[in-house]
Amino acid sequence: QVQLVESGGGSVQAGGSLRLSCVVSGDPLSTYYMTMGWFRQAPGKEREGVAVIYSDSSTTYADSVKGRFTISSDNAKNTLYLQMNSLEPEDTAMYYCAGRFTSGSFKYWGQGTQVTVSS
Repeated sequence: QVQLVESGGGSVQAGGSLRLSCVVSGDPLSTYYMTMGWFRQAPGKEREGVAVIYSDSSTTYADSVKGRFTISSDNAKNTLYLQMNSLEPEDTAMYYCAGRFTSGSFKYWGQGTQVTVSS
């Protein structure tokens, strides 16, 4: 069973930076073979995709974070990262990492880490 645990959230002022981490356990080759992603959900809003990294290391980003956020993975550490720069109050949300082995919906989800950006 694959388990994901996020960390690195916190409170920052607008313009600041945070790096989120997501440790994947239960399969030593998980991040190497999986498609991994970061999602977020703000109060009263639907969950939205933030960034995805595929097994070939290609990446995609939501338009709202392009140029500010960077997704990466360290397969040796089985860890997914999200570097967030130039944070804006609109980035305030609970951030979740997720993974899947095949195409379709993300099957594995973490518990989330809160990011709060004040103006």
